[in-house]
Amino acid sequence: MKITAALAKTPETGFSIEEIELAAPRPEEIIVEIRGVGLCHTDVAARDGFYGLPYPSVLGHEGSGIVTETGSEVKSVKPGDSVLISFSSCGSCRTCKSDRTPYCENFTEQNYIGSRPDGTNSLSLNGQPVHGHFFGQSSFASHAVATERNVVKVESELDISLLGPLGCGIQTGAGAIMRSMKCVAGSTLVVLGAGPVGLAAVMGGVLQGCSKILVVELLASRRDLATDLGATHALDPSEGPLPEQILAAAGGGADYIFDTTGRPDVIASAMEAAAVNAVVGLVGVPRDLSVALPINIVATMQRGLTIKGIVEGDSNPHDFLPELLEHHRQGRFPFDRLITTYPLAEINEAVAAQHRGDAAKVVLLPNS
Repeated sequence: MKITAALAKTPETGFSIEEIELAAPRPEEIIVEIRGVGLCHTDVAARDGFYGLPYPSVLGHEGSGIVTETGSEVKSVKPGDSVLISFSSCGSCRTCKSDRTPYCENFTEQNYIGSRPDGTNSLSLNGQPVHGHFFGQSSFASHAVATERNVVKVESELDISLLGPLGCGIQTGAGAIMRSMKCVAGSTLVVLGAGPVGLAAVMGGVLQGCSKILVVELLASRRDLATDLGATHALDPSEGPLPEQILAAAGGGADYIFDTTGRPDVIASAMEAAAVNAVVGLVGVPRDLSVALPINIVATMQRGLTIKGIVEGDSNPHDFLPELLEHHRQGRFPFDRLITTYPLAEINEAVAAQHRGDAAKVVLLPNS
């Protein structure tokens, strides 16, 4: 079938909206008509060659929409179902079998190679392969291919077009607080960066009952939004040494520090204000993948610090995403306040707007 997609053709250039061909689903595959897809920094980094994906490719990994067709082996969804699409996992490795799918031993092959794990592609243009299967979906398009492992059937009072960001960025931020670090009620949480992942962490901190939630962010508009969503303090790192600001606002050390910036200098600075037995959670990806985090070994030992790497908030999407939607239904997780929509055809304008900070979280609408 013919579909419309945003193609990444070369690094550091805009996406190109084109009509391409989508093959019929294999027995285990699902075709989803994409109603909305979140725009994430990971997509832009992939477009610019950060992950070494081949070109041309279709990216997008926070899709939501309606199932239109299923392969013969699919049992959990049917045409007409509303679904979210999340990351892909193999289901057969040691970590998948122990319900730790974000750490799938085949995560790269399932999400990052620009094709199905077996090297084939479902997309083509003029008879030539178009690379896809990004996070098991490639949802910068009118339709995407997924499987039962990364498709979650959902019900919500919100339009299905707005739910896509739950599949990655929102579940990462909220899950880090609620699952990975398991922040306890009455604790102090510091969130470094108030992009969509950091803002989801703020909402997660509210759900967990953290008594103080400190956000560190340069952009005033995002500091204001963080406060509206439940942060008790919004710190501007340009206004003075970060450890001093944290200690003054918290009235003592931070019990949890969650980084979304990927900047070792920011992380190390915040860690100077860590309390005894504090947990430091890391999800921010640095520009240089070889960069290391300098830590003082003795100080880390003496204070009993835990430094924890986090992928996708340690969540099982089939359980966690419906839970987040139930929190939203009850007015406790207003993630939709982050969202600004753009037509998919205006993806390049949307990238620029999100980069400027004009929008906290862009959702692209293929049908607009």
